[in-house]
Amino acid sequence: MEVKILNRLSKNGIPKEEFEAMLGSECDLNMELLKAQGMNIILYNDFYRFQSAITSVDDTLFCIVDVESNGSKPSRDQIIEIGAVKLQNGHILETYESLVYCTEISNQIQEITGISVQQTLKAPALGKVMREFRLFLGDAVFVGHDAKFDYNFISAMLERVGLNKLLNRSLCTIDLAERTIESERYGLAYLNEQLELYKDATHHRALSDAMTTTKLLKRTLALIPNTIKNTEELIAFSKEAKRLKRLKVKKEVKAEEKKEEE
Repeated sequence: MEVKILNRLSKNGIPKEEFEAMLGSECDLNMELLKAQGMNIILYNDFYRFQSAITSVDDTLFCIVDVESNGSKPSRDQIIEIGAVKLQNGHILETYESLVYCTEISNQIQEITGISVQQTLKAPALGKVMREFRLFLGDAVFVGHDAKFDYNFISAMLERVGLNKLLNRSLCTIDLAERTIESERYGLAYLNEQLELYKDATHHRALSDAMTTTKLLKRTLALIPNTIKNTEELIAFSKEAKRLKRLKVKKEVKAEEKKEEE
């Protein structure tokens, strides 16, 4: 779906007749397919909008996700472990955790994660895990620390096993932390140590990292401006971190160029 359409759904919405015309003659079927992929669209006052555009941050269902993989490229590599935590109104509702069947894990990744091939050979197949996780995630807002990596990896794995890609709304806790917390670095392990988020953390294990990210999310949500009334505003607020970072870099480059000219 085009970015322009997503932007309209995230703000004022799209009139009912216009949006249904976009979906074509099989409107009802296409709507159900979008919802099955996690797009939380609702009809509100004759406008289609994201549920997250009218739901308060507290009432929003967040699914905080972390994956471990045997490489960095979704097109070539695969998930070897997934962990997720559902959070709403500041309370953890349930968790999901599974290793994934895999026959190849480099020594380096085995050392980093502590996950061995012997363990993954006994794990459920990728298709089973992805189907379970797709049901667990539902249409919750997808949250990750560097959410783009986890989101794209899971979306690619879903397509690999014959399911449709993700269309859930997403939120990155790196971006959110950069907008609410002063820190030298924003890596999860560093923030966990500095902020004392999760004393039982085992870094680079999926559920543990998802739990640490959950605690970071709760910490950052307590620091957002009072002007943020719904989750789409929260998502927009977090994304502003990237623009501000680019502006900062641009100013630093200009300052350096000016210094060189002098």
